[in-house]
This record gives sequence, C-alpha cells and structure tokens, in this order.
Amino acid sequence: MAKEAAKTGAGPTALVAIEQYFPKHERIIEDDLAHQILPSGRAFLRLMKLHSIRDWMVRFTEKSFPGMWSLMMCRKRYVDEKLIESIHAIEAVVNLGAGFDTRAYRLPTLHHVPFWELDQPETIRSKESQLRKVLGVIPTHVKLVEIDFDHEDLCSVLESQAYSTNMRTFYIWEAVTQYLTEKGIRSIFSFLSNAAPGSRIVFTYVRKDFLDGREMYGWEKGYKRFVTNKIWIFGMEPGEWPSFLNDYGWQVIEDIGFDEIAEKYVKPTGRMLASTPIERVVYAEKL
Repeated sequence: MAKEAAKTGAGPTALVAIEQYFPKHERIIEDDLAHQILPSGRAFLRLMKLHSIRDWMVRFTEKSFPGMWSLMMCRKRYVDEKLIESIHAIEAVVNLGAGFDTRAYRLPTLHHVPFWELDQPETIRSKESQLRKVLGVIPTHVKLVEIDFDHEDLCSVLESQAYSTNMRTFYIWEAVTQYLTEKGIRSIFSFLSNAAPGSRIVFTYVRKDFLDGREMYGWEKGYKRFVTNKIWIFGMEPGEWPSFLNDYGWQVIEDIGFDEIAEKYVKPTGRMLASTPIERVVYAEKL
C-alpha cells in the first residue's frame, strides 16, 4: 500500500492549486497555500493562470476520469466544513495520510488545536521542508509524524508523539482506504475503537461494485489504471458501514455521495462539472 499511496500524495493538492486560478466566485475551495507547499511543478502551475490552458486541464482530467475535478475539490471542502463544525467539541485533530494537505495551516479556527499529521517518511520530510520555506517555522500546534503504515503500529507511533486516545479527536482519513486490505482497514479501526467518546471521523471509500467490475460508472480508464493494476484493492457498498463501524464503537452520522455534495458546493459556482458516484464519504462519531 505505502508505495502506491505515496505516488498520489501531491496530486490532489496540485489540482487544488490550479483551482485557485479560477475567478473567486467560481472556486469550489479556497486554499492560498496549495501552490506554495508543493515540492515541484510550480512552472507548470503558473501556466494555469491562462484561462485556455486551465480549461484544457479540467477537460483533460474529466475525459479520463469523469467527475474527478469536482470530487477532489468537494472532498476537501466537505472535510473542512465538518471539522470547523466540530471544533468546539474536540481537543485534537489527527490526519491519517495527510499528504500535502494544508488545512492545519490555512484554517484559523484550528490554530489553537493540537494537530498530528501522519504520512510516510519521504512525504513528511518533503512537506516539512516546504513548510519551513513558506512559513519560516512549523506552527507549534502541529506535529509532523513519519510512519510506515505497512509495518509500524499506529498507536505506538502516536503515543511517542505525545498523543493520547483520551483526547476527543477529529480523525481525517482522506483518499486512503482504497489502498488497504480489509485486514489493514480493521487494524486502523481497532486503534480507533479506543478513541474517546465524542470523537469524530471523516473518511472516504470507493464503491465495491466498481472494484468488482460490476459497474463502471463511466470510469473504464480509471478501472484499468487503478483496479486492473491492483492499486485500489478495498471497497465497500453504501449501507454496509453502520454494521461495520458499530463493531468498533462508532456510529455513522452520514454516508454521502458526491452527487449530493456537488449540489451544495459546485452548483453555486455556475460551473458545469460532472460528479462521480465511485467514491463516497462517511462521517461518524465514537459512542
């Protein structure tokens, strides 16, 4: 899992960076740090200031992976809003597979909340280097934590970084589950079963019928790239999560698709962007 996930670490942030070149009223998400935190590709990103090239980039992405653009933007916007809504009910944030995500630094409401960002060593080291260039120092409320998810114990690693499961925590697990085996998924939820009551989690997942090849949803190219090549290996059907999570002491608050999310975030911009049902988001609370 680790090597394949690492290859995609900067991709979502690069698309978010391109999104910032759209007029303000057309942006799905605001992120003024996205282009600065990326370790490479700035010359390419600057080309996106040109309307024609930016529109070509969106069309190119949508041709191969219909709905991918709005999915990337809406996913981050959804997590941001759920996190902000929960801010007075939590004591910590843990981002499992943070990549080059910027919300710990760009959302002012988080600046007093202890925030642990976990990812593979090469990603964390690159991100730390970029953050020091952009911000000068790593903010005191953030801990950047190196972890090999395939071989290290999550609980032990976090405890070594002064984290305690006694803290009501908002867990972010964005675009990771599809890279894991069911054993790996259950291992993470075994850790989460010890979370403090009132903790929250937002995580994304890919539909099992897509991974099984029963329904393509217009993603034939995506299926060949991600599934045939065994990059994405785990999926779940909508409706199966309540029982699954209940075994670990969690209750589903919402299991939502990007058609619904796009109605809220994309429609007001006036842009004509497709959405895709292959990925969904679960928002849950620890009982």
